[in-house]
Amino acid sequence: MTKRKLIRLNAGRSRFQMRVAGLGFRDGHVLVHRAVHEPFWTFPGGRAEIGETSEETLHREMVEELGVEVTVGRLLWSVENFFHYEERDWHELGLYYLMDIPRTFPFHRHEIVHRIEDGDNQLEFKWVRATHDALVALDIPPYFIADEIESLPLAPRHLVWRDGDLDKA
Repeated sequence: MTKRKLIRLNAGRSRFQMRVAGLGFRDGHVLVHRAVHEPFWTFPGGRAEIGETSEETLHREMVEELGVEVTVGRLLWSVENFFHYEERDWHELGLYYLMDIPRTFPFHRHEIVHRIEDGDNQLEFKWVRATHDALVALDIPPYFIADEIESLPLAPRHLVWRDGDLDKA
């Protein structure tokens, strides 16, 4: 197996990465995931590899994590995301797409519907109501998405998000 060429740069206590994520909806719910050691949920996706498009990244990540072929839809947001995590300052370029998840992928309103183990990384997936209040209650970053989940942008939006901006809202 060849070593993956993920887009990530380290500079002392700072780190840059390119992450691509998808919002998949079913019956008024959106799919979220988390690493089991983390207290927060986020939208499924992962780091881009050098030489692949963002759509290819999302497609690859969903095959790896969900075991299904998703259809990547339109771009919703491009985000310059700044946050502090695991004692590092992060600068992340995030691309968020709509995605269609096949009906063969399980749906349950209240339970974890999928778990994977990838070496040391254990992920779990669940469906959560696609509402502002439900996303806020689960602490799902980046936090601006909770404000827009019930009325997604019709054209791609670019924004700069700093976790500290939450304190100003």
